[in-house]
Amino acid sequence: MTDMRRDAGGQEPVATGEPHPKEATLHQRILGEIEGRILSGEWPPGHRIPFEVDLAALYGCSRMTVNKVMTRLADAGLIERRKKSGSFVIQPQAQSAVLDIHDIADEVASLNLTHSHSVVSRERRRAGAEDMRRLDLPKSSAVIDVVSLHRAGARPFCLEERIISLANVPDAAQADFAATTAGAWMLNQVPWSMAEHRIRAVGAGPREAGLLGIESGAACLIVERRTWSNAGPLTHVRFTYPGDRHGLIARFTPSGQALS
Repeated sequence: MTDMRRDAGGQEPVATGEPHPKEATLHQRILGEIEGRILSGEWPPGHRIPFEVDLAALYGCSRMTVNKVMTRLADAGLIERRKKSGSFVIQPQAQSAVLDIHDIADEVASLNLTHSHSVVSRERRRAGAEDMRRLDLPKSSAVIDVVSLHRAGARPFCLEERIISLANVPDAAQADFAATTAGAWMLNQVPWSMAEHRIRAVGAGPREAGLLGIESGAACLIVERRTWSNAGPLTHVRFTYPGDRHGLIARFTPSGQALS
């Protein structure tokens, strides 16, 4: 819409080419309300958004204003516009860098969603055979075993199962992983010198399915990571992601060449 304003001398209106303030305000209101419903999970992936003509009638505005809102939402990767079918909320997909150690909160932020987490369980105990296998620990080592559920908006994002060697990370015994995620705490507090990633696909077991809100047996992406310092092993973590919500990315160059 072209805004017609009189010049300083009170002459005939001149076209400024700028949106009228009322139109800009309504545009932001519609965008904010629809975006809020998507990001909060009220309109989940696959939900069909009301047709543009219906939204225009609802908000008492032109269809062009609604069309601009839909374009913004599509450009942001929140909706898919299908010819003759309408606009649908799409499932955002996070990407992790395979050759880097990242924070889950950053993955969620890349989707323009709010990250939250809760501690499912936490235990200080002696390492068992499985712990020794996962982290190359000597017999009778003490570990912190912490399981956390990460959310993106209102939906489960991934399950984190982590063991931490108390011999090499003694401060973990008093760390508050409810206030700060175990991963963020480790990155901020404990220098590491080497890491290993292992990636595989599995079907969700009953426990994982219940926590992630998916069907038992549904495809999941598992990312396992071990990190070491010069003093020895630090932590082993297993991230379980619903398979349709996550991807992996790696950037590399031929041997001996640096990234430009």
